[in-house]
Amino acid sequence: MTSEIIYKYLSNEASEQEVQILFEWIEASEENKKHFITLKKTWALTALSENLSSDSVPVVLIRPKNKIIHYLKYAAVFIVLIGLSKLAFNLNEKTKSAKEIVLELADGRSEYITKDNHTKLVNAKGDLIAKKFPNQIIYFGKVQDQQLVYNTLKVPYGKRFKLTLSDGTVVSLNSGTTLRYPEQFGINGKRNVYLTGEAFFEVAKDKEHPFIVSANQVDVEVLGTKFNVSAYPENPTVNSTLVEGSIQMYEVENKQNVILLKPNQMATWQNNSKKITTKEVDPAFYSAWTKGELAFKDTPFSTIAKIIQRTYDVEIINENTVLARQNFTGTIKISESSVENILELLKRDTPFNYSIKGNTITITNLP
Repeated sequence: MTSEIIYKYLSNEASEQEVQILFEWIEASEENKKHFITLKKTWALTALSENLSSDSVPVVLIRPKNKIIHYLKYAAVFIVLIGLSKLAFNLNEKTKSAKEIVLELADGRSEYITKDNHTKLVNAKGDLIAKKFPNQIIYFGKVQDQQLVYNTLKVPYGKRFKLTLSDGTVVSLNSGTTLRYPEQFGINGKRNVYLTGEAFFEVAKDKEHPFIVSANQVDVEVLGTKFNVSAYPENPTVNSTLVEGSIQMYEVENKQNVILLKPNQMATWQNNSKKITTKEVDPAFYSAWTKGELAFKDTPFSTIAKIIQRTYDVEIINENTVLARQNFTGTIKISESSVENILELLKRDTPFNYSIKGNTITITNLP
């Protein structure tokens, strides 16, 4: 009966009598309070995708009438935002950045990947080595090891891109990511790429040629698998989350400092302590961005703000200390969501003011 009343209250469907019963139950014990707050600690901007964990309970927070506002010390922690998929991103288009994806070739030339980009890439001999499309580049072929040359792909904030390397490995690049990779892999040796930012790898199996992702001070080595690596320069950590297969993360300068990962585990490298730790995770939360979603699980708003900045190519300045301490769980559909709508709905739980000037959003306390 209590659970039914809780869900009716969270959906703003409870009668005044039911609300009074609920609050008396909350006050009855610390265990009841904790149980209620646990249910409140869910934030779903849209329905979780079928591939995400369904552990969280989607709820809607509606602030009660003034006569029971004092009970918000238990309730006003987390929110759920439903129906956001129908809203459009409407920041000022006139000030929107015109950044493009840049491909830096081994010979020093740079090319922009645009919507109308359908070209072929040839080497110095005139041989076809890749085809370029608006949303991806597909490479093919191998060379002698001594003939390796590297290209660099830079994906700005607000965009994502897909790359198929010459060995068949598929790499999805997140916003604000740079990947340096061989134009064509060599016949012998290892397959090395260099990552700054975040990418999801579906590595082509090749036991004789291990695939290595160099990210900051660590390398992630695999033979054939699916995994995510997040190594943004502003973060003090490098995270690698394994979906299938096996990988090992080790310190570049001390290969004895190594962790072997199993599926559904995440390894975290700490830049300062030079330690690598592991934990069990739902990998769908860490690869959701490849499907056009941002997924959070007990994530601080400060971290979410950084992700929103990269995803929508905006700058968020948060001066509201209460909002900075909040954690959220749920998903955002990138193409169908609006930064302004997100902020408006967040205000329902944690009141604040915000202003938009160009691509800069400043969040402040209420007067």
